[in-house]
Amino acid sequence: MRPLVEPPPTLRCMCGGELRLKLIEPADRSFGKQREIFVCTNCGREQTLLADRNPYVAFDSRRVST
Repeated sequence: MRPLVEPPPTLRCMCGGELRLKLIEPADRSFGKQREIFVCTNCGREQTLLADRNPYVAFDSRRVST
């Protein structure tokens, strides 16, 4: 059985709740960036992060995790 571990501090809200991935959308295609939106499980606050898109994974806007 896999041991349970706490999420890293970067995936924590200011209230102490866990941030869960809500949506991934392209931000700037010329630089390969994507916008990742996380939602706190405790207070519901949304946090947006800008990240590099993995060039080896195809992006399909119809299959975005919620």
